[in-house]
Amino acid sequence: MENKHIDMIICKQLCKNYGAFQALKDVSFEIHRGDIVGFLGRNGAGKTSLMRILTTYLPASSGTVFIDGLDVGKDSLAIRQKIGYLPENPPLYDNMVVKDYLRFAAEIKDVPANQRRRQIDKVLEQCQLLQVQTKTIATLSKGYKQRVGIAQAIIHEPQLLILDEPTSGLDPIQSLQVRKLIQNLNDERTVLFSSHTLAEIEQIAERVLMIKNGEIIVDQPLDELLHMHNGDGGPPLSLESIFIQYHNEELDIS
Repeated sequence: MENKHIDMIICKQLCKNYGAFQALKDVSFEIHRGDIVGFLGRNGAGKTSLMRILTTYLPASSGTVFIDGLDVGKDSLAIRQKIGYLPENPPLYDNMVVKDYLRFAAEIKDVPANQRRRQIDKVLEQCQLLQVQTKTIATLSKGYKQRVGIAQAIIHEPQLLILDEPTSGLDPIQSLQVRKLIQNLNDERTVLFSSHTLAEIEQIAERVLMIKNGEIIVDQPLDELLHMHNGDGGPPLSLESIFIQYHNEELDIS
């Protein structure tokens, strides 16, 4: 990709405090344009706090974040136009019909009026929602609701897509469908996604960020990470086994 080494995200010494509790501690990393990055950590490690700061929904206590050259602390409205965000619980309105909801999403994300129909049709096809476009969201399966959530996140053609547990609660077939959708979206935009399903990160991500107790402890290309821990030329380890190694002292299986 021509712009592969242009930075989409630059995060420097980012901290987030909730009273006396420090959720993020001097977090620094860079993500290049076109990267697809898996973000992992235990519950409470700081993943959601970091994602909310990147998407301008939560202010940092200190440090700086730049999205495509814009300062998150100063240019939040402009940055939101560049980002598509799917929180762990998608912001859906159950009483709305799918196509009407996407029209509403296009309006609030400032898609020009003369482009809205084209964008709605495009995301309906991309997210395989054509067959449910006239159904009420409340009647959809969890898998279809996740796809509607992704559709609203990409309807304004953002350059950066941030997904927080996009396959949470899905059955294996639904998870596979969402994974394929994410992989297809990578041709057009940078993707940062979190998942507790480590095999899923192995299948999608090119690079891994791992956070523990508010600090980034791993930032590596996935292939390098899997082969780094395999001893003397043995087969690569799984991401799950590597994750356990980094958290071994916290395990209590007695």
